[in-house]
Amino acid sequence: MTIHKVDDNFAQCPQIQPDDVRRIAEAGFRAIVCARPDNEDPGQPSFAEIADVAGKFGLKAFHIPVSGQLTEGQLIRFEQAKAETDGPILGYCRSGGRAGSLYAATL
Repeated sequence: MTIHKVDDNFAQCPQIQPDDVRRIAEAGFRAIVCARPDNEDPGQPSFAEIADVAGKFGLKAFHIPVSGQLTEGQLIRFEQAKAETDGPILGYCRSGGRAGSLYAATL
Protein backbone atom coordinates (compact mmCIF):
# COMPACT_ATOMS: atom_id res chain seq x y z
CA MET A 1 0.00 0.00 0.00
CA THR A 2 1.62 3.21 -1.21
CA ILE A 3 -0.06 6.34 0.09
CA HIS A 4 0.49 9.64 -1.70
CA LYS A 5 -0.19 12.61 0.58
CA VAL A 6 -1.81 15.45 -1.35
CA ASP A 7 -2.11 17.81 1.63
CA ASP A 8 -2.98 17.68 5.35
CA ASN A 9 -6.61 16.84 4.54
CA PHE A 10 -6.30 14.18 1.84
CA ALA A 11 -4.15 11.36 0.54
CA GLN A 12 -4.74 8.87 -2.26
CA CYS A 13 -3.63 5.34 -3.01
CA PRO A 14 -4.36 2.32 -5.16
CA GLN A 15 -6.77 -0.43 -4.09
CA ILE A 16 -6.54 -1.28 -0.41
CA GLN A 17 -7.19 -4.62 1.24
CA PRO A 18 -9.11 -5.23 4.47
CA ASP A 19 -5.78 -6.01 6.18
CA ASP A 20 -4.55 -2.48 5.34
CA VAL A 21 -7.27 -0.70 7.30
CA ARG A 22 -5.56 -0.99 10.68
CA ARG A 23 -2.45 0.78 9.32
CA ILE A 24 -4.65 3.44 7.72
CA ALA A 25 -6.26 4.16 11.09
CA GLU A 26 -2.89 4.13 12.85
CA ALA A 27 -1.60 6.64 10.30
CA GLY A 28 -4.23 9.11 11.55
CA PHE A 29 -6.82 8.96 8.81
CA ARG A 30 -10.41 9.48 9.93
CA ALA A 31 -12.23 8.28 6.81
CA ILE A 32 -11.84 6.22 3.67
CA VAL A 33 -13.43 7.14 0.35
CA CYS A 34 -13.70 4.40 -2.25
CA ALA A 35 -13.96 5.83 -5.76
CA ARG A 36 -14.05 2.38 -7.33
CA PRO A 37 -17.16 0.48 -8.44
CA ASP A 38 -17.54 -2.97 -6.90
CA ASN A 39 -16.62 -5.86 -9.23
CA GLU A 40 -14.45 -3.68 -11.45
CA ASP A 41 -11.74 -6.36 -11.36
CA PRO A 42 -11.82 -10.02 -10.32
CA GLY A 43 -10.69 -10.55 -6.73
CA GLN A 44 -11.16 -6.93 -5.71
CA PRO A 45 -12.51 -6.61 -2.16
CA SER A 46 -16.00 -5.15 -2.07
CA PHE A 47 -16.65 -1.77 -0.54
CA ALA A 48 -18.78 -3.52 2.11
CA GLU A 49 -15.76 -5.59 3.20
CA ILE A 50 -13.59 -2.49 3.54
CA ALA A 51 -16.36 -0.52 5.28
CA ASP A 52 -16.93 -3.33 7.79
CA VAL A 53 -13.29 -3.37 8.84
CA ALA A 54 -13.09 0.44 8.80
CA GLY A 55 -15.93 0.64 11.31
CA LYS A 56 -14.04 -1.66 13.67
CA PHE A 57 -11.17 0.84 13.70
CA GLY A 58 -13.36 3.93 14.08
CA LEU A 59 -13.04 5.07 10.48
CA LYS A 60 -15.91 6.40 8.43
CA ALA A 61 -16.26 4.85 4.99
CA PHE A 62 -17.87 6.40 1.93
CA HIS A 63 -18.51 4.74 -1.43
CA ILE A 64 -18.50 7.18 -4.34
CA PRO A 65 -17.86 4.98 -7.38
CA VAL A 66 -16.52 6.80 -10.44
CA SER A 67 -16.62 5.44 -13.98
CA GLY A 68 -15.75 8.02 -16.59
CA GLN A 69 -16.33 11.73 -16.07
CA LEU A 70 -17.08 13.07 -12.61
CA THR A 71 -20.71 13.96 -12.07
CA GLU A 72 -22.30 16.66 -9.97
CA GLY A 73 -23.79 13.99 -7.71
CA GLN A 74 -20.38 12.45 -7.03
CA LEU A 75 -18.92 15.84 -6.19
CA ILE A 76 -21.80 16.62 -3.85
CA ARG A 77 -21.36 13.26 -2.09
CA PHE A 78 -17.62 13.89 -1.73
CA GLU A 79 -18.28 17.33 -0.26
CA GLN A 80 -20.66 15.69 2.23
CA ALA A 81 -18.01 13.11 3.15
CA LYS A 82 -15.53 15.92 3.80
CA ALA A 83 -18.09 17.78 5.92
CA GLU A 84 -18.83 14.66 7.99
CA THR A 85 -15.17 13.87 8.65
CA ASP A 86 -13.04 15.51 11.31
CA GLY A 87 -9.56 14.78 10.04
CA PRO A 88 -7.70 13.51 7.01
CA ILE A 89 -9.33 11.31 4.39
CA LEU A 90 -7.72 8.52 2.39
CA GLY A 91 -9.21 8.05 -1.06
CA TYR A 92 -8.60 4.96 -3.15
CA CYS A 93 -9.52 3.33 -6.44
CA ARG A 94 -7.60 1.07 -8.83
CA SER A 95 -4.66 3.49 -9.13
CA GLY A 96 -5.66 6.39 -6.86
CA GLY A 97 -6.37 8.72 -9.78
CA ARG A 98 -10.16 8.85 -9.58
CA ALA A 99 -10.01 9.38 -5.83
CA GLY A 100 -7.56 12.24 -6.35
CA SER A 101 -9.77 13.74 -9.04
CA LEU A 102 -12.72 13.84 -6.64
CA TYR A 103 -10.65 15.76 -4.12
CA ALA A 104 -9.10 18.14 -6.66
CA ALA A 105 -12.49 18.97 -8.14
CA THR A 106 -13.84 20.03 -4.73
CA LEU A 107 -11.04 22.40 -3.74
